[in-house]
Amino acid sequence: MQDITDLSALALSTAIAERRLDCRSVMTAYLSRIEAINPRINAIVSLRPAETLLAEAEAADRALAAGDYRGWLHGIPFAVKDLAEAKGIVCSFGSANYADFVPDYDDIQVERIRGAGAIIIGKTNAPEMGLGSHSYNPVFGVTRNPYDTTKSAGGSSGGAGAALAAHLLPVADGSDMMGSLRNPAAFNNVVGFRPSFGRVPSLGTELFLGQLAVNGPMGRTVADVAALLATQAGYDARDPLSLADEDLSPDRERDFSGARIGWLGDFGGYLPFEPGVLELCRNALDVFRRLGCAVEDVAPGFDMAALWQTWRTLRHFLVSNGQAADYADPARRARMKLEMIWEIENGQRLSAGDVYAASLGRSEWYRYVAGLFERYDFLVLPSAQVFPFNAGLDWPKSIDGRSMDTYHRWMEVVIGPTLAGLPVAAMPAGFGANGLPAGIQIIGPARADRDVLSMAARYEKATDWIGRHPQF
Repeated sequence: MQDITDLSALALSTAIAERRLDCRSVMTAYLSRIEAINPRINAIVSLRPAETLLAEAEAADRALAAGDYRGWLHGIPFAVKDLAEAKGIVCSFGSANYADFVPDYDDIQVERIRGAGAIIIGKTNAPEMGLGSHSYNPVFGVTRNPYDTTKSAGGSSGGAGAALAAHLLPVADGSDMMGSLRNPAAFNNVVGFRPSFGRVPSLGTELFLGQLAVNGPMGRTVADVAALLATQAGYDARDPLSLADEDLSPDRERDFSGARIGWLGDFGGYLPFEPGVLELCRNALDVFRRLGCAVEDVAPGFDMAALWQTWRTLRHFLVSNGQAADYADPARRARMKLEMIWEIENGQRLSAGDVYAASLGRSEWYRYVAGLFERYDFLVLPSAQVFPFNAGLDWPKSIDGRSMDTYHRWMEVVIGPTLAGLPVAAMPAGFGANGLPAGIQIIGPARADRDVLSMAARYEKATDWIGRHPQF
């Protein structure tokens, strides 16, 4: 008999709705697996007491018996990324400055996830304030990769990615500014989806200028990811840039024969890759060919070094102003990671003209990419430039002999879709000779979220990489 924790989120949902599984049994199975495996990978943090969670599961069973079905997540265990507020649960943001912060409210997506019936069991680990694609922090420590616990699970949604791979959760939320759900999807051989900007509304102090980061779903299947996105997405008046509701369900049988795929690769040698990563991702292009797609290399046509400076300026601007109050307090500043201080101090040197110039650079990039979509239906890139690295490192200092001059330069491959605000499916690309996973980004035109999910579903159906689970 298949273990409860092996079921996809949608299969689990159906089994609960049809009363073939009760919510208490589901909660018991997940808590047992978390107890056995989480100490080795540290993916779930701030886990609520088992007796409380079991009581909530029993209440969900009683509600179902009374005809009160709350939604597709009814009674399903869910842990929220520790960068999003969930009422009554510590939201540390991975920072010693917020280790005791317990919000009395839910972020919009968490509110919707609860409304769909989920039982919030705790949080998933993330790096301090989400900075860096490696999930370690002074509050909870480092999250390790289930495929090799000496390696990183990536970040900033590293806890979510590792929990999914280890079957500690059936589905999870993530967030993504600089690949923060795309990188962990690659490192943990799971699926991540960065939606179009505005697709998933969020609460925030600043509502208009912060147009780089998004919330999105992660899961073990594209169908699960699409189902969670449908719960997270949709207009909310509290977020003035949120998009209107629309059908995002993927067409799993869509015929993509003749679709045009543009391979961006390493941008003509601009980006360095750890040996084996680029080759593995290029080999994954054969999946599109088997689907009848036409695949071709995209010749370099943009100043990628200038795009990097555009990225740095906008990121400095947002991080430095968002964290200005903590930085101004010497005691709180002393508890900040050095990379945060570097972002803030660089941001403090910016002028309004610098930010405006960066916005112009971002606009030029969007127009360039929009032009590519006149020739291609989808663009494809690797999701990371390295395989999962040693968990004891703070970040990779070099790639294939090329020095990385910042803490995030090794993840430069993800900035293009972010700056253009495009939907991206992060999909597995197989395993290297070292046994570690890698992944690709399937990128669609502006707001073509459903098309990207449909392609991701067909890609998933044509592969078997997700079925290769870590061994415990």
